[in-house]
Amino acid sequence: MPTKREQLVKVISEKINWDDDISRALDYALNVEHTDKSRPRSIDVVRRVLEMGTDRNTLIATLLSDPELLGILDTKEIEQQFGKKVAILTQDVNRLNTLQDCNQSRFKSPEQAEKLRRLLMAIISDVRVMLIKLCYRVERLKLLKHNSYEERRCLAQETLDIFAPLANRLGMGLIKWEMEDLAFRALEPLAFKKIATLLEQKRSERETFIQQFSAQLEKLLLAQDIKPNVKGRVKHIVSIWRKMQKKNLEFHQLFDVRAVRILVDSVADCYVVLGIVHTTWQHIPNEFDDYIANPKDNGYQSLHTAVVSDSGQIVEVQIRSFEMHEKSEFGVASHWRYKEGVSLDQRMEDGISAMRDMLEGSVEEVSEVISEISTEISSDRVYIFTPKGQVVDIPRGGTPLDFAYAIHSEVGHRCRGAKVNRRIVNLTTQLETGDEVEILTTKEGKPSRDWMNKNLGFIKSAGTRSKVRNWFNHQDFEHNLLEGKVLYDRILTRFAIHKADLKDLGEHFKRKDTDQFFIDIGRGLITSAQIIGYLQAEPESVDPFKKVKKPAEKTAGSRNGISIHGVGNLLTQIGRCCKPIPGDSIIGFITINSGITIHKHNCPNMLALPDEKRQRLIEVEWGQDAQSVYPVEISLTAFQRTGLMQDVSTILANQKINLLNINSNTNKAEQMVYTKLTIEIQKVDQLVLIIDKLSQLPNVQDVKRIA
Repeated sequence: MPTKREQLVKVISEKINWDDDISRALDYALNVEHTDKSRPRSIDVVRRVLEMGTDRNTLIATLLSDPELLGILDTKEIEQQFGKKVAILTQDVNRLNTLQDCNQSRFKSPEQAEKLRRLLMAIISDVRVMLIKLCYRVERLKLLKHNSYEERRCLAQETLDIFAPLANRLGMGLIKWEMEDLAFRALEPLAFKKIATLLEQKRSERETFIQQFSAQLEKLLLAQDIKPNVKGRVKHIVSIWRKMQKKNLEFHQLFDVRAVRILVDSVADCYVVLGIVHTTWQHIPNEFDDYIANPKDNGYQSLHTAVVSDSGQIVEVQIRSFEMHEKSEFGVASHWRYKEGVSLDQRMEDGISAMRDMLEGSVEEVSEVISEISTEISSDRVYIFTPKGQVVDIPRGGTPLDFAYAIHSEVGHRCRGAKVNRRIVNLTTQLETGDEVEILTTKEGKPSRDWMNKNLGFIKSAGTRSKVRNWFNHQDFEHNLLEGKVLYDRILTRFAIHKADLKDLGEHFKRKDTDQFFIDIGRGLITSAQIIGYLQAEPESVDPFKKVKKPAEKTAGSRNGISIHGVGNLLTQIGRCCKPIPGDSIIGFITINSGITIHKHNCPNMLALPDEKRQRLIEVEWGQDAQSVYPVEISLTAFQRTGLMQDVSTILANQKINLLNINSNTNKAEQMVYTKLTIEIQKVDQLVLIIDKLSQLPNVQDVKRIA
């Protein structure tokens, strides 16, 4: 008697050219030890995948995606031994196979079921992955006897709500019906047994009738030079049950239990056969459907009709071409029944497009035709599990805060931390499809204004940011006024702005008075970035100078990328006292021997100039070619802790900021660290970003620019 390996070699060789890679993959699958009898082995699944007429890479990926191989073969090893395509397929199948255990709360509503289907398709990069997964699901349903009662019902319901609709969208009728019958048997064992028994009792009668009807029909078609394949069609138990429930019929009242399927060579032959059937027997008008002229969304094509036989019994007749039958049974998988490299026909493309429509939105949103067998799932959403198994979708790049607010605004407001896949993470962590996220809350929490700072990356979604802003909008008048004043003073201090005109600021932001200006800062309606942007760009708002030279023309000027009004190229240098950078409002001071020194417009030394020296001030501005880097000094005050300087260095490295100098002193008595950093930046926007990020580090008390 042949061994298990010899049997599989024979079965595989009949479908696919045998090679060393297939042999090695088969050995891995055969030699792995299985301890969980409720989960199928890949060597069982591979037979079904072969029935679908799949290709070599899919076959190898099926063998290597056995759950027990996860701890033996990693993706890198698979890529080295079998190639990148097989590695990607195997990795995606494993991701689907190792998602959370079945949980009925995931699909308790149509919306949840839809989100879970989207999640499954978002995980994969190739539709063949879903083909393998569906084959795994069929085999798992056959092993439900090894699961508990609750697990059996959960897996069966999940199959009906999630996997059967996916199989239907992929046009894989054979897989769809088998999954539905197996799931129905687990959910409604008594109803399943009753219908199966009735079918068995009528089997001999039905088979005799079908043989006589088929012989008569075949004779009529051969007379018209049509060579048909006429067979009795097995009615699926789920289909019978649904029709009985929908039309409130008893089993003996169903006419389509007696059914035949006619396969012919061409579309023209389909309609010729239809004409012969309708002229030979009386047809039932309400039971005729032309899915050839009007295919289903998944590309399914066939003619359906029902006629009254000579003996008075009603029989359902399906007419389709051999090619249509392949596609109705195997859907997208039927592509691999043909030679590699053959492009898909339009019907196949339409079928896959229909699948995309379900996953991405309406038909109008589809902008291009799929030309390959692959899934092009929307790239702007990720699908996240709650601890109870529900699926929540958020924008790609979204964080735990986006997730919290997507659940409920109150959950977001009270959020103080998060666990991703059972590990505590920062609230700025970007979530990935398939993550399980638990939000850690306080009883009476409130949002932080830092959440609205785009530089800090707490929030991706505009909707989330709006909910946070609305929270602050509804807070107490006096509270927001006080908060706004504190934040305003902190902004001036952090960015070494020594003087600003509150009236000008209020007018610029269209606020009726300074109180309203402060209140809207407290509410988050006016951000620090907006204030800095205005103060740095508008010297008039902080202009302390009465006597400044204003020649009529300006000429570009210096190696520092600074334009000097009214003169040609002159030597310029950056003032060491205030170290201005592009974006700062600046003024020039004519020195005796060193050309023009560039200072910030609100530099304390310039503000303190005596009247006789103000005549040497000259208007300057940053030129368009100001691409150099400029040194800036920052002070950082923090409680002492291990790894502080490493975290600082990481932030600078991530932002590609060059660190010129660092000087750190520790006060052991106070356990405080005082650090002075000299960094190189190109523009003030970078400085705002760095100060914001450094301020968020644990134990950091204050970060500001040294004027």
